[in-house]
Amino acid sequence: MAQISIAEKLLAWYAKNGRDLPWRVKGCAHPDPYVVLVSEFMLQQTTVKTVIPYFHRFMQRFPTVQALAAASEEEVYHLWQGLGYYTRARSLHQTARIIVNDFGGRFPDSKERVLQLKGIGAYTAASFLALAFNQPETVIDGNVMRIVARLHHLTAPLDEITETIREKAQAMSSRESPADYASAIMDLGATVCTPKNPQCLLCPLKEDCLSHTAADLEQIPVRGKPAKKEKAGAVFLIRNNRGELFIRKRTEKGLLSGLYEFPWNESGKTCAGAVDTGLSVTHLFTHIKLTLRIYTMQSDRAPLPDGFFAASENLADYPFSTLMKKVLSAVPGKSRKSA
Repeated sequence: MAQISIAEKLLAWYAKNGRDLPWRVKGCAHPDPYVVLVSEFMLQQTTVKTVIPYFHRFMQRFPTVQALAAASEEEVYHLWQGLGYYTRARSLHQTARIIVNDFGGRFPDSKERVLQLKGIGAYTAASFLALAFNQPETVIDGNVMRIVARLHHLTAPLDEITETIREKAQAMSSRESPADYASAIMDLGATVCTPKNPQCLLCPLKEDCLSHTAADLEQIPVRGKPAKKEKAGAVFLIRNNRGELFIRKRTEKGLLSGLYEFPWNESGKTCAGAVDTGLSVTHLFTHIKLTLRIYTMQSDRAPLPDGFFAASENLADYPFSTLMKKVLSAVPGKSRKSA
């Protein structure tokens, strides 16, 4: 009797246990590459549970790549509010315009052309080609690295075995059903072969796994977690005599570019007339823990030339980052009445 391959076991498990997700079609590639494209951008560094409601709202507003390409950047940011990592939204928007304007509305189906799009690296390109076009690409993310390292009981630090993991992942991938296989191995890592408390008894690969009875199972793969840098600054809620708050659109490059904000700095410096509320907010970025002390001010003069005063009831019309929403929520009485 022929030995059943790892790919075959994984595909059989996925057919029965794979998650039903709005950007997936079991048994084949998704018929609409645009659906896959949006989901891939949203899922970068964000969990499936968090993404699903954002995905539905986004697709309702921008059902086609043409609709997204025709939208303004501000409209896109507004739908992305709260999802974080706003550079993804900007890159997705730019990618939609490239597909419409440069590719005639046709989605690229070669790795070379997919990598020409904004915000797409090797992992996203492989995942997009597998899920949208059923191409035999090997998708390697954190879940796949963990599964492969545990299967082969690779206990060296992850940065030393990345190429070994890549080779072994390619060797076990399905060439016949790459779309389902890519979804299957990601689902296995997300629901069974989890970082903590893996469900080894439910794993279709337990007989192949060299780590499932090992004492160091949960420590595989071995990775160093960089400590987040801590920064502290100041943010200012500035209100004029009409009760409007001063806001500006951030033009500086970085994660928050294109979003609206209250004036703030990372130095913690204040200015004459600033009143310390005694409150602060903390927000975690990828490698930074930022704490902002909140100050209020009263002024009819715009403190910066690139901003304007807006009525509190209209603030919802502007896309703010989660950080700025935290600032506004921290002092609800003062931010809505007088500063």
